[in-house]
Amino acid sequence: MREDTPEWRLFAHPPNARRRGLSLRIAPAAIARVPAPGAPLPTTFAELALLPSLLGTLAARELVTLTEIQARALPLMLERRSVVAIAETGSGKTLTYVLPILDRLKRMEEDGNRAEDEREPRALVIVPTRELGEQVALVFKTLTHDTRLRVRAVLGGQKLRQNKETVAGVFEVLVATPGRLEKLIDSEQLSLAAIRIVILDEADQLLDLGFLPQVISVVRACPSQRQLALFSATMSAGVQELVGRMFSDAIAVETTGSQKVVPSLRTRHVDVPDGRRSEVLQRILAEPTSGGTILFANTRDQCESLATMLRDAGWPCVVHRGDTDAVERRQNLRAFRESRQGLLITTDIGSRGLDIDHVARVINVHLPRELENYLHRVGRTARAGKEGLVVNLVTPRDAPLLAQLGDGSVAPQPVRHRRQR
Repeated sequence: MREDTPEWRLFAHPPNARRRGLSLRIAPAAIARVPAPGAPLPTTFAELALLPSLLGTLAARELVTLTEIQARALPLMLERRSVVAIAETGSGKTLTYVLPILDRLKRMEEDGNRAEDEREPRALVIVPTRELGEQVALVFKTLTHDTRLRVRAVLGGQKLRQNKETVAGVFEVLVATPGRLEKLIDSEQLSLAAIRIVILDEADQLLDLGFLPQVISVVRACPSQRQLALFSATMSAGVQELVGRMFSDAIAVETTGSQKVVPSLRTRHVDVPDGRRSEVLQRILAEPTSGGTILFANTRDQCESLATMLRDAGWPCVVHRGDTDAVERRQNLRAFRESRQGLLITTDIGSRGLDIDHVARVINVHLPRELENYLHRVGRTARAGKEGLVVNLVTPRDAPLLAQLGDGSVAPQPVRHRRQR
């Protein structure tokens, strides 16, 4: 441990690791919880060394209290340290990197180092999906009223010509999906020579979608002295491998609630008798709720069958799938976000990156096989400290997953369905 950073545990590549071809991984049990035990954590944004303009914007938006990941990682980010942050879905990870980026770039400007070169952003946020990218860009823009920093987004599903126009001119922050980013770099429409900070958001999904080669290529195209941070809801084997390959001197932060659902989430398991899934689901939907409902299925065919069944039964709904036309997908999300539609049917594509405030209930019409996917799904509700409900429709095939959920991490409250006599 370095003498100048006594509170923090650092992780680094062992000597000759690359030459020996080792697969470097950080064991989840070894991730530091920082600060060290007994060291006080900040509790409010006002305690952080943020610019007065940013503190004023936060106060105006009534953002006062820090979440755990913000309390643990924000001070490190503001000190310009490279960070690996593992925290549960809905815990406030986006703000944890947005604020340090805006703070650093605005201070550069105030020190007389203004951005003047075209097509050369100073901060880069890499996201796995267009939907998440749009949401991240929106978070930035809601906090740039006083800083006047410029934010651009180039995302998959957009026309390449539109992307080229987006990155023309002078701007400070770029939010991008890996594939589109790589195309702009290869065509010399974009330079990463001025990058000071790189963020990998939802890293586990970046890897699930096969973006590892592009991520490595992009990060290596940035200056060697850049700050690098990774945010993920899970510390999967793929994330551990990425950390080992890209983070030569990183501080790893894991919240106490990582790998679990948030405490404000209530869970119900409902048994599904053979052939009666539709009947059980409609009874659940008839129960009052205070906001929107997201229904998860495992396949595209299940989504379509579910949508047809619900519409025929008089339940209006919209579908969000990866193979849906991009315009239709955005229209469906907007209708759900604006509460013009109360039911959104999706696969695991909707389990990550969708940050919709009014989601009060998640229904797993078909439970996933993997715990990681389950955690992402249920993270669509009970976000930022709000209460939420997840209802799982259970069949015998779900026993392995239920065994993992039964360890107390989600405090399931079984609710058994009874046949009508």
